[in-house]
Amino acid sequence: MKEWLSQPAILAAVSEATGERHASWLELFFDLVAVAGVAQLSHLVHTTTSWADAGLYVVCFLAFWTAWMCFTVYGNVRRDDARVAPVLGAMLGLAFMAAAVDEVGGERARPFAIAYILVRVLADRVWQQRGSLRVVVDWPVVQVGTGVVPWIVSLWAEGPWRYGLWALGLAFDLWLTFTVAGERMVEGFQRRQQGRRRDVPVPEFVHLDPAHIGERLGLFMIIVLGEGVLVVTEALAGAGHWTAPLYGTATGALALLAALWAVALRLGFGGIPFLGAHALPPRLMLPLHCLTAGIVAALASGLGDLVAHDELTPGTRWLVCGAVAALGVIGAGAGLAAGRRWWWALAVVLPVLVLPGLAGGLETGPRATVWLLAAALALQGIITRVRATRQ
Repeated sequence: MKEWLSQPAILAAVSEATGERHASWLELFFDLVAVAGVAQLSHLVHTTTSWADAGLYVVCFLAFWTAWMCFTVYGNVRRDDARVAPVLGAMLGLAFMAAAVDEVGGERARPFAIAYILVRVLADRVWQQRGSLRVVVDWPVVQVGTGVVPWIVSLWAEGPWRYGLWALGLAFDLWLTFTVAGERMVEGFQRRQQGRRRDVPVPEFVHLDPAHIGERLGLFMIIVLGEGVLVVTEALAGAGHWTAPLYGTATGALALLAALWAVALRLGFGGIPFLGAHALPPRLMLPLHCLTAGIVAALASGLGDLVAHDELTPGTRWLVCGAVAALGVIGAGAGLAAGRRWWWALAVVLPVLVLPGLAGGLETGPRATVWLLAAALALQGIITRVRATRQ
C-alpha cells in the first residue's frame, strides 16, 4: 500500500533521461477536478443577473483557484516525492466545492466553505512531516492560514455577511502575496529560530520551478478553453434548426477560442498572453494567471449564448466584449513586462479596444460580434509575429 501511494519511479527516470520535467500522472489526474470546477463556475456566470452575483462568481473562482494552486505548488516543489493520499484528499475537497457552486448563494454555501477550509488546512499540513519543514518562499499563501480565519467565522454568519467574510479572507491572501517578499519571510524565520527548542524542525526554504509551474498554469488555461469548446458544442447541439448564421456564429466562436489559445499559450507563458517565461516573479504571475483564467471562464459562458440565440441581451454582449478587451489589456501589460516596446503595446491594445467597442456600441448580432472579437485577438497575434520577423 505504501508503494502504491508514492509516485512511480519510472516518471523520475523519464525526467532524468530527457532532461526536462513535465506534469506527472498524479498532477494530470489532479487537474481533472479543475475540469469539473471550471465547468460549474462557468455555469455560475451564466446565471448572473446582478453585480452581487458577479461578485459571488469572483469570490468563488478565486477560492477554487487558490485551493487548486496550493496543491499545484506542492507538486511543483516536492516533485516525485509528492504523496498521493493528500492530493487525493484535496481532490475530494475541490470536488465538493465544485458541486456546491450551483447553490453557493443558498443552502450549499456552508459546505462550500467547509470544503475550502479543509483543503487549506491539508495544504499546510503536507509541508510538515517526519521532523522536516519546507517553507515556500515564492508563494507564502500556501502555508500561512490567517486568510482562512474569516472563512471559519463565516460558518456562523448569514446572508451577505458570509460572502463578505469570504472576500475578506481572500483579500488577505492577496495582500500577503503582494507584500510579503521572500527575503523578509526567510529573515523572520531565522530570527525565530534563535530561541527555538531542539524538537522544532529547522526550516528548509524552497523556490518554485519556473518552467514546471508555467506548464501547470498553461494546462489550467487549456482546461478553461476546453470549457469554452464544450459550451459552444452544447449550444450547437441544442439548436433546433441549423442555419447559415448559426454555422457562422459557431465557427466564429471556435475561431475566437483558437485566437485566444494562440496569444495565451503560443505567444505567452503560463496562459497569460504575451508574458515571458521569467518576466514576473511568482507572487505577481500567479494572481495575474487567476485573473486571466477567471475572465476566460466568463467569456466561455457568454459564447454559449452567442451560439444559442439569434439576438443578444445587452448583458451578454458587454460580457464577451468586455472580457476580450480586458484580456487584450492584460496581454499588452504582460508584453511590456516581458521587455517589448511601448509602440508594440499600443499597436496590440488598439484592436481589442476598438473592435469590441464597435460590437458593443453598434449592438451587432451574434455572428458579427463573435467575428469582430476573434479578429481583435487575431490582430494581436499577427502584429506580434510581424514584429518578431522584422527583428
